[in-house]
Amino acid sequence: MTISQEDALYDFLENVTEPFSLDDIAAFIRMVEPKRHGRLSTEITSFIDTRRIAFPLDGKRWLSRRGCFESLRFVICPSRLELLNGILIPGHRCIPFANPVLLPQEYSFRWRGQTIALTTTEGPPEDFYPYYSLFGEEYAPQYVARDNPGNEEAFNSDLYEDPGEVSIHTPDMRNIYREASFVPGDLFVVSTLDWKKGIFELEKADKTNFSEKELDTWLEAAKDGFTRSFEYLGAGASTEEQIAFAYWFGGERMRSLPAHTLEEFLGEKTDHIEVVPYGIETRFWYAGKDIPDRRDLEGVRSLPDRTVIEEILYRLGVPISEYVVQSFVRDALYQDDCNEGRIIERIIPCSAGLGSRDREYLADYILEVLKEFSATYSRFSDSKMAPIRTRVGELHTAVIELAIQLQKNSDVSWLPKHTFVVLSQIQGHAASILEDLDTDEALAHSELDAMDNSVDSMLDTYEDLKELIREATESFRKNNISLYTGNSGYSWRTVQISLGGTDIWRRMALPENFTLEQLRVLIQCLFGWSDDEGSFSADTPGSQDTFLKPDLTIGDLSSNKTGEFLCEFGTKWTVKIIILSRYQPGPEEGIRCLAGAGAAPPRFIDGPLRFRRFISALELGSDREQRLVMSELGREYDPESFDIDSCNRALKNAPLPFRGPAAGSGAGHEES
Repeated sequence: MTISQEDALYDFLENVTEPFSLDDIAAFIRMVEPKRHGRLSTEITSFIDTRRIAFPLDGKRWLSRRGCFESLRFVICPSRLELLNGILIPGHRCIPFANPVLLPQEYSFRWRGQTIALTTTEGPPEDFYPYYSLFGEEYAPQYVARDNPGNEEAFNSDLYEDPGEVSIHTPDMRNIYREASFVPGDLFVVSTLDWKKGIFELEKADKTNFSEKELDTWLEAAKDGFTRSFEYLGAGASTEEQIAFAYWFGGERMRSLPAHTLEEFLGEKTDHIEVVPYGIETRFWYAGKDIPDRRDLEGVRSLPDRTVIEEILYRLGVPISEYVVQSFVRDALYQDDCNEGRIIERIIPCSAGLGSRDREYLADYILEVLKEFSATYSRFSDSKMAPIRTRVGELHTAVIELAIQLQKNSDVSWLPKHTFVVLSQIQGHAASILEDLDTDEALAHSELDAMDNSVDSMLDTYEDLKELIREATESFRKNNISLYTGNSGYSWRTVQISLGGTDIWRRMALPENFTLEQLRVLIQCLFGWSDDEGSFSADTPGSQDTFLKPDLTIGDLSSNKTGEFLCEFGTKWTVKIIILSRYQPGPEEGIRCLAGAGAAPPRFIDGPLRFRRFISALELGSDREQRLVMSELGREYDPESFDIDSCNRALKNAPLPFRGPAAGSGAGHEES
């Protein structure tokens, strides 16, 4: 689709409230642009389904976000902080009942038909972050920063430290709280009057009308809605998208009253769903389980209606739009290096294998853009944007080149967790900045500062990931030599063991004839946990797990193509095991830990969600909260520490159950 056609599509979706068909939306777009619509029907379908900007119905019909959520009601429970200060912090509370392009400070609230005036509230930013965390914990500071220019300036002044105090816009609720005799625990019922503009009506809820039985049915609907959204979306493009589809799949019951607040459901009322790391971001996912890795840069920025240029780039592993290409052309003009061949090499690394026919097509396109831009380009006007464009362009090229190099390996299971997810996120953010910088109009100083800081952060993340990849590569080359068989006749394997819902992992070498029961004991030793029952199952998120017998061996699973499986410790902790490359031990070498990251939590901590809250309290909590956490974790606990020597000492003394003649070729016993 053309730009004007895309704009027409979004305009249609923002205004339509009834279910619509392909013919409905195609007719609207043709009114806006009557030309260039030979493939329009196919492009519309691909665009909506790939970008998930409407909910699917039967027979190529959809329902818009506005059509789903406008006029519905939900609940908000003001916190003690809000009641004491006479405010209401909208934050994430209106997800998904408001247009996601709006910022929370742009919402409008009414009480008894009158618009509630706004006031400003000052405080440390960490006091406000919990009210924005459902957008993604990592994005909370950005939402606070974008509340007003003063906040943006305060955050941009130091990339690595939060400002001491910020202000946010909030409805002034002092008279309303007094008039309605609000006390902690009381609720607002919120009606969505205008989804597009973010206009809501507040009324005090009568909690006596919320029966426990009805609330229980809402909880079941919410659990089912999130489960089905995970099955449909996977990790999703954002937490907001996950929540919107959870409400859709949760059906009318989840979208009606009586209901719990979304904060209460996710934070207190479910042990089925929790926030888990996803590259450099977070998503909601099955409690105690990791989001599966990807093996390429195919992500949320993949283009459903690619032009010929975009199709060429996509096939080569460069999922960008023509606007990114044009941004590279602008950079070439600024650097006064307009050779089309060198521009192509910046966009597409030589290792991608660009064919001569595609190269010629790209060169013609770039020369055409160069000719068009040269007529009006001004280095002086571009002087503020150009340095950022150059930096982010270099980063984008480096990310693409690294991803292509890694994809050339047939076995990438040895890479650090979520390697391609992180690369895809960096690539997507970098491409987005390049698109924004594909303009002749000077951007605001605050916006350029935010871009510059974002590039700094992405560069740090990229360099950290490169170092992890380097270490993993050295370990892989060292361990993936020739197949080794000792007198026992068994080969060895490296396995990676990750603690679900955390960034804690270990990599270990052991014989293939080790049973799952023996592996369970080794996992406990690696994490320093006391004896506890553990059950194994195939890794099948969202469906009934397939139970694995404890006498199965690593070799059995590998032969059956079961490369990944789970071990459940109680109901809260899930360990994911990935069988990696073959390993050649030395003549006197026993099983040992090869690498890892993060200090394991004590076994008695009640799951990864509670553990992450402890870690957050250690970093950001009050003195009292930090003392309480240290009393639980121990005063010497360092969440970043990993001691490979301690792990290997524990493995050497592991009380392994005996199984056959090779069971001794492990912890502390020499290979015969």
